[in-house]
Amino acid sequence: MRPIRPTLAAASIAAVLALTATACQGDDNAGDKPGGSTSAGQSGGSGADDVLAIPGDIKDRLKEHGIDPEKWKNGEWKNWDKDKWLREAKDFINPIIDGLWDPDRMRDADKTPSKPIDDNDISGDKGVTDPTPAKVDAQQVKTPYHDNVPESGKLFFDGPDGSMVCSATVVKDPANPGKSNMVWTAGHCVHAGKKGGWYRNIAFVPSYNNQGKSLDELQTAPKEEIAPYGVFWADWAQTSDQWISQGAPVGGLGAPYDFAVLHVVPEKGGSTKSLEETVGSALPVEFNAPAVPKIDSMTATGYPAAPPYDGQKAMQCADKPGRLSLAKEQPTMHRIGCSMTGGSSGGGWVAKGQDGKPALVSNTSIGPVPAGWLAGPRLGPEAKALYDGVSKKFAGQ
Repeated sequence: MRPIRPTLAAASIAAVLALTATACQGDDNAGDKPGGSTSAGQSGGSGADDVLAIPGDIKDRLKEHGIDPEKWKNGEWKNWDKDKWLREAKDFINPIIDGLWDPDRMRDADKTPSKPIDDNDISGDKGVTDPTPAKVDAQQVKTPYHDNVPESGKLFFDGPDGSMVCSATVVKDPANPGKSNMVWTAGHCVHAGKKGGWYRNIAFVPSYNNQGKSLDELQTAPKEEIAPYGVFWADWAQTSDQWISQGAPVGGLGAPYDFAVLHVVPEKGGSTKSLEETVGSALPVEFNAPAVPKIDSMTATGYPAAPPYDGQKAMQCADKPGRLSLAKEQPTMHRIGCSMTGGSSGGGWVAKGQDGKPALVSNTSIGPVPAGWLAGPRLGPEAKALYDGVSKKFAGQ
């Protein structure tokens, strides 16, 4: 790897870690299309009574921030004033707005990065960093997606700039075997990091666009084809303390801890089936995976939305991983060659687990512009504690 001139090193590192390269993509206008009734994201109700039910402790905290919960369903959620953008781990709130994620809104959430920077060389970093991998051209997942990657799907949410997208994966729940409602994604897909708070209207769509239809074909496709297994809203989300305190849109020291776990409920209440039962599968999560040199291949799946992709199709890259170190004192990340762009963030990385079966070992976090590789966190004790915490919170539910 060629050395970076000292005067350019800091700028180059920040440039290639731009989360706009592999992260949330948004539609500036889509945030103004709320519709339907509002129900309790905490309970997964149907919204028939049009009452916003929020647990008392959360309601009290909202009021402490000057937020009137009764106004939330009427558009208050679009108020992104600094004082009203909840950021503490305990303040996550995501009431279901029935029908908000209609086909048009889901299809249009595909804004590309606004400030791409042409640099993909991070040589000169401290720690252990292997040579930049050769680009691997992403391949479309064979359709129907559910037959090949039933655990994968697309994540939708709202931020100050409008509707945004990431990717996510259904994972097993140790406390509810065979009946998981847990979803793995990137921390920056649920929380804005050190200068922001929790995103809103977070919803997961497994096997989005299951038949791999083109953007033109989706213009007239019914919701049943776009979201064949329904829409699942997050009634809880957790990301790492490191991401909340350090994370930034241009990467930074929070990137090695850029992971999150959601617990979800169906938008339409009444179903007794879990997410895992609905899609028929969930991946185990492998913590402290073997050292990178011992892993033959990792496969990343996601819905890249920035050009040359349009966010409507599931894509994959498979490559032998290398190592990426952002700072000597930070955990080393996994890195593979891949052409996927914005929107693929949060998508699961799968490799053989200790038992030889497929397991989730990382998630897409950062990458350069132009796209050539992706990096994801190595899941260690912090990730396991987060995962176990969400599982225990909903044990028996």
